[in-house]
Parts: sequence; structure tokens; C-alpha cells
Amino acid sequence: MFTIGLIINPIAGLGGSLANKGSDDLSLTQIENVAERNRAETRAERCLKQLDSFKTEMQFLAFDGSMGGDLLGRMGFDFVSAGAPKAKVTSGEDTQAAAEAMVQADVDMLLFVGGDGTARDIYRAVQDTFPALGIPAGVKMHSGVYTVSPEAAAEIILHMLQGGLVDVRQAEVRDIDEKAFRENKVKTRYFGELMTPSIGGFLQRTKVSGREDEGLVKADIAAEFWEMASPTTLYLFGPGSTTLAILEEQGLSGTLLGVDVLLDGEIVARDANSEKLLVLLDKHAAEGGGEAQIVLTAIGGQGHILGRGNQQFTPEVIHRVGIERILIVATKGKIAGLEGQPLLVDSNDLALDESLCGYRTVICGYRDQILYRVSRFADEQTEPDNNLLRPTRDELV
Repeated sequence: MFTIGLIINPIAGLGGSLANKGSDDLSLTQIENVAERNRAETRAERCLKQLDSFKTEMQFLAFDGSMGGDLLGRMGFDFVSAGAPKAKVTSGEDTQAAAEAMVQADVDMLLFVGGDGTARDIYRAVQDTFPALGIPAGVKMHSGVYTVSPEAAAEIILHMLQGGLVDVRQAEVRDIDEKAFRENKVKTRYFGELMTPSIGGFLQRTKVSGREDEGLVKADIAAEFWEMASPTTLYLFGPGSTTLAILEEQGLSGTLLGVDVLLDGEIVARDANSEKLLVLLDKHAAEGGGEAQIVLTAIGGQGHILGRGNQQFTPEVIHRVGIERILIVATKGKIAGLEGQPLLVDSNDLALDESLCGYRTVICGYRDQILYRVSRFADEQTEPDNNLLRPTRDELV
């Protein structure tokens, strides 16, 4: 089930028809008298209409009332209340509170409706750590986190649901000085960047004859890893040619089919078993060395990231590291070869596998990431019915 946190800023865009250059400082009287009082909700409704046929495949979280709950209920979407705004006229604090609540509830992505002020509030709540996509509804639209239309936002979500390749890029959040704008002075301020899903082509930045070059792409993935690597993090590299390429990029001798452990740019264990991994994790924690991270890649054609060829990552090891500290790397060619089927987990711990399911970030190159589905089943529509597994009376006899 794809879970979306929906946040509607009902004030967004109301200042446009008033020629107010924005909606940040509207009075209650202005809000009540403006003709386009439902502008943001109407924009959200346009997006949701495109998703109507996929209602059974998604669930929403929303704040009650005009921030999303009313619209979802009216349109018959499955949603759970994440809270409520403090007052009838909502504020940026309500937007931030909604975003924080939904991230805590572990939604797959945030879908928000508003303008630059809304994007700024979302960024304050989640920084650059969580996928967030904007539906444009505001007066000021200088931020790069918004789609070109509500329907375009729906297209990205549908692409994800159908197993398509969806990039995750860093997009700027900017806001304009409304007072200066009213004086015909454009002064924008950079606030930061949000992780924004966008539909990109299959072709990698590095291309050969119009196709992805496997070797060059792995070098790009390695460059991305080493740029963000921390010398105090204990890295547990799973088997695979892609993970091995990351080590070899720095002249390190890893193992193709084993688990190698890296700390501060050096391999401290090669082809380690689960007991060795637990010893190293305990030692690292006792010495105050910092966090640990598991680096996984997918088996080509099959899609498993856990439970096939890397059983050294036992449930105990995974829990010790933390499910939020799993990094997935794969070329887009390998992901496209799955033909829309999800990445698979089979750790032999049902609860753990279920906690790993959902949409996760996959590094596919240098500054190139996608969101892709992780599941326990190759096709979630064929999840076995437990009743069918029970023996019949005749079989028991």
C-alpha cells in the first residue's frame, strides 16, 4: 500500500485575485471575502481525480478539515487523520506540524498544495531528508519543488504505482519578499532543498550509444557514495558487482560474493559472517565510533535485496544497524530489467520484512536517485490467502 501524506494549505493563492502579490499577510476579512476561497482544494481535487482508479492501492494521511481530511472524505479515499489545525484559519505552524506528524507516521512521501510559503514550511519540518512533491496553488511560485500542474503530480504518483522509474532530485525552496514585490522589487531568498520525485528518462548522465554503460554508471554510483561517506560510520557492504565497484573505486580489495566491512576508508573485515558482523558492530558502538550502515544491491532479473546470497545480514544484524540505515544501490538498467516488479526482501523475519516494505530511495548514479517499491512479494496482487494454505477436511482425513 502506497501511503501519501497530503497537506493542503487552504490559504494558498488567495492573495492572487486581490493583486496582493502573495497570501502570507492576508487578514481574516480578506480571506472570507476573496472569491477563490477554495483554490488550493480545487487544485488538490484535480490531482486526486486522476488517482481515483487506484484508490485500493494507496492510503492517505491528512489533517482534518480544510487541510485535506474534508476533501479526501468527500472523494472516497482511504485516509487516516494525523491531527487537526489549531484554528479555523490555518497557519504555517499547522503546515509544519502536519509534515512532522506524517513523517513520524512513516508515509512514503508528502504531497502538498500551496506556494513558496508552503514549501518553506515543509522544508522547515523535514529539511532535505524526505520525499516531498508540490502541487502548485500559490501566488509566488519560485521554488523548484512544484509540478507544472496538478495532473502532472498525479502522473508522477501513477508512475510510481506502476513500477516506473521516478527520479528523486534536490529541488530549491525559495520564497520572495512580498513587501518588496509590491514595490516592484524582486528579492528571493534561498531556504534549502527538498527531495522531490520527478519523472526522468531512463538514460543516465553518462551514456554510450544511447544506452546506459554499466561500468561507467557503477563508477558514478561509487562517486556518489564516496562523496557522502563518513569516516566514523561502519559500512557493511553486501555481495554484488555494484557494491564491489564502490570499494574498487578507492583501490580496495573486496569480495564479490561476501560481506565486507569498511571503516574510515579501510576494509576491517572481508567475507564476514553474521557473528563477525555483530562483534564488529558491538565494538564500534562501545568505542563511540558513530553509526553503522548496510549497503545493498539487487540481484539482476530477480530483484532480491535481502535473503538471497546475503544471509549474513540476519534479522539481529539488521536490527542492530537499524532499518533506516540501509542504503540501496543499483543501476537503472538493473531496475528497468525488473519490468515494474518490486525489489524483494526475505529476511526470514516476517515483521522485519513488513517494516522494510514501501517506497525507498535507490542510488542509481552520481546525484541520481529514484524512488522504488520494496515488497515481500514479486506481485503484491498475488499475495497468498492464508485460508488457501490450510488443509481441507478430506486432506486431514
